[in-house]
Amino acid sequence: MGRRQFTPEFKTKIALEILSEEKQLGELAAEHGLSPNQLRNWKKDFLVNAPKVFSESKQEKDLNAKERAMDEDRNELMAKVGQLTIENDWLKKKYGEVFGTHWETKSGFKKR
Repeated sequence: MGRRQFTPEFKTKIALEILSEEKQLGELAAEHGLSPNQLRNWKKDFLVNAPKVFSESKQEKDLNAKERAMDEDRNELMAKVGQLTIENDWLKKKYGEVFGTHWETKSGFKKR
């Protein structure tokens, strides 16, 4: 029979129950069918890793900054494409008004 494996969510739930101190460690261990030593280790791991939740590594900061810059560039390009599409449609309309309804066949342009 293999070892039981627990999800990080389950371990977190148990660690928070331990920290709330509403029940003794032995009670929680018996309630969940776990050893008190295992629960102590989960609590220790939880407390050691808790600061990582609130910190961001330099690599993550750089990546997030690059993502924001790429999003800004993309938004600028999309705005430019939109503006050029509007201008192009307006020019086609005006061209048709000036040169008549069959201007596309005469000019080689295709209306969208």
